[in-house]
Parts: sequence; structure tokens; C-alpha cells
Amino acid sequence: MYRERPARIAGAVLWTSTAPADVVPTRVLPDGCLDLLWSSRAGLVVAGPDRRAHVSAGDPGERWVGLRLPPGIGPAVFGLPADALRDRRVPLADLWGDRVVAELAERAARAPGEALESVAAARLRGAGGADPLGVRVAARLRAGATVAATAAEVGLVPRVLHRRCLALFGYGPKTLARILRMQRALALARTGTPLAEVAARSGYADQAHLTRDVRDLAGVPPTALLRPTQPGSGAQPVQPGSGA
Repeated sequence: MYRERPARIAGAVLWTSTAPADVVPTRVLPDGCLDLLWSSRAGLVVAGPDRRAHVSAGDPGERWVGLRLPPGIGPAVFGLPADALRDRRVPLADLWGDRVVAELAERAARAPGEALESVAAARLRGAGGADPLGVRVAARLRAGATVAATAAEVGLVPRVLHRRCLALFGYGPKTLARILRMQRALALARTGTPLAEVAARSGYADQAHLTRDVRDLAGVPPTALLRPTQPGSGAQPVQPGSGA
């Protein structure tokens, strides 16, 4: 019931999800992203960057459409630092005001994906684009660079980099690096690569280190995230990235 496609903003993803009649909780993994969401029940909502997995359960038949903005882009779209939204789900009207959101809600009711993409692209242009530092830092950490090496490459002392990362991503570079490493490891594991090899290739000390880190961030070990969800199994489906 979950689908996604590339959005018109570089690196962003437009996703849709409809809750089945027999709703089960969905585990949404942290990814350093902010989402602009439309729900057939809740309306327009902003999902901030999570430090731990967010477990969500909607109403039967509830439809969600979300624009997942890549790390570092959300603050320019929403107009406030990412750490102000960390671990939160906030009505969009609290950020942009009732009048603006009421007009957007009318458009979203007809074509939610088009409405979300259009308003985010317009606000990003109005802000003069995203802070280029966010793109550089996220790219280096996603590739597996250390925080020290990343700070040296962007020309910032660690203390300043930490402060800038709080505003851009919602947390410091060490936390972002852990989250992106987990995402990288899970993507590799989903190709069928054994977990011991995944750990070695993703920068963990060993498989036990991988398991501990994933459990801390996701709430369950990697084997639970990789296990296919069978009807009636009681297993929680996993949705990549931020969201409801």
C-alpha cells in the first residue's frame, strides 16, 4: 500500500500510502529528512527529523501523501531550523498560518501530490535555495566520511559544524552519520548481503555493533527490519524515511 517516486525537487521523494482495513502499526525509520504531509483525515502536517523510529497507525482507509525533502533542504522550505521540529509532527498551519494553509488544503484535496510539490518548490525558490552546506555535509556523511574529515573538508571547526547541523538536520553530525550509516547498511542488507559483510562494508566494528546500533535507532534488530511481513504475522511493516 506504499509507493514512491522522485519529486521535482532534486533528491526529494513523493510517496503515497493508504491504510488497509486491518490497520497495523508502521515503523518509520529515521533518515535526517523533513516531510510535508497531507492526510485525508489530519490535513496538512509537517514531520520533523526523528532521532529514533516513529511508530504510526492511521485510521482504516486513511490516505497519506508526503513530500520527503532530502537532509538539509527542509529548513529553507518551512522557514525555521530543523531542530525546532525534531521528533515532532506539527500542523502546517502552526508554521504558515491558517489563511495560507486553507488555500493550500483546497488544492491538496483535489491533487495532493501536485499541491505539495508546487508549494515546496515555490518556497525553496523564494528562500534563494537551500543552504549549500547541508548538501555537502549530508553527501560526505552518506558516503561514510568521518565527522572530523567532513568538518575539515567544509572548513568548519567541529563546534561550529555541530551548531550548523542542528539547524540544517535537527541533530549534530555524529547522529546524522549514524542514521545515514544505518540506512546505507539496510539498503545493502536488502540485496541479500550477509549481515557480517554488511557490517564490515558499512563501517561497523562487527555484526554485533551493527545490531546494537540499528536496535538503538530503529527499536528492533536488523533481522526484524529485513523480515518479510506476512498477513496475520503481527509484524510491523517498515516505511523508509520520515512520515506519518
